[in-house]
Amino acid sequence: MVAVVKKILIRVCVGLLAGSGAMAQNYPSKPIRFVVPQPPGGGADIVGRLVAMKLQEALGQQVIVDNRSGAGGIVGTELVARAPADGYTLLLGYTGVLTINPSLHKQLPYRPLEDFTPVSVAAASPLILAVSPLQKINSMADLVAAAKSRPAPMTYGSPGNGSLHHLSTEWLKSATGIQMTHVPYKGFNSFNAVIAGEVGMAFVSVVGGLTHARAGRVKAVAITSKARSPLLPEVPPLADTIAGFEAANWFGVLAPRGTSDAVVAKLAQIIGKSMQADDVKQRFVKDGGEAIGGTPSQFADLIRNETKRWAEVVRVSGARID
Repeated sequence: MVAVVKKILIRVCVGLLAGSGAMAQNYPSKPIRFVVPQPPGGGADIVGRLVAMKLQEALGQQVIVDNRSGAGGIVGTELVARAPADGYTLLLGYTGVLTINPSLHKQLPYRPLEDFTPVSVAAASPLILAVSPLQKINSMADLVAAAKSRPAPMTYGSPGNGSLHHLSTEWLKSATGIQMTHVPYKGFNSFNAVIAGEVGMAFVSVVGGLTHARAGRVKAVAITSKARSPLLPEVPPLADTIAGFEAANWFGVLAPRGTSDAVVAKLAQIIGKSMQADDVKQRFVKDGGEAIGGTPSQFADLIRNETKRWAEVVRVSGARID
């Protein structure tokens, strides 16, 4: 009897593997929806469109970027968490929605590792601390002095409550003892607000802010990488002012939990290979980012490790959702 059961189980397993392989071989047979939970124009959108283009080239099917912003990325992320696990709805996840939100929201409508299957990290970019050119601020020392001397708190923008930019500023506030008022925007509009002089400062990914900093539309006073960037060699690391300060906005592709392992593996292989292509590497370097790639398990480890790190920042800074 046991031998018969074993034979049946083996046949079932072989059948499942064969079916999984056939699914991956035939996938995709229709267009793929690629949700970017931020509006057009920012770092997430830039990375998302490049990844979508490379997936489309390799898969031979249209990959449609769907910008679904709102609630600091929660709207678009939840949408994918509830989508069918068939490989035809993918998410461009990033630091804020995957590793910061769990520490800030008691009732987050998705669980980063339980509701998604990580596919591959695509790229990463440090942030620059940009101030309005209307202010007489040219360094971190100037910024801290100005913030402490003003009768009313300086304002700062972010792409939303719980974003990496929000938490990075809360870290800055707690470390320097300065007071600032948070003004949340939708996505890249927070950086546009700095350019327009609506707020005093904001963090922005190098990918999204490099061109504007070079053109003088904003003044970059610090960068969140460990060392200076060759693209902005005059901008010192924020770690020079705050020991251990390091923050990067990394971007990766995820699928709803339950998506076929074979489909996930196929997508991961394409993304990994694409990110190592010379044209993609050069494109990210030019824009201030770094092409990465990697396996699903490596991406899952990154999410776990970063979640722990930002949970500590939330605890120490006392950051809260406004």
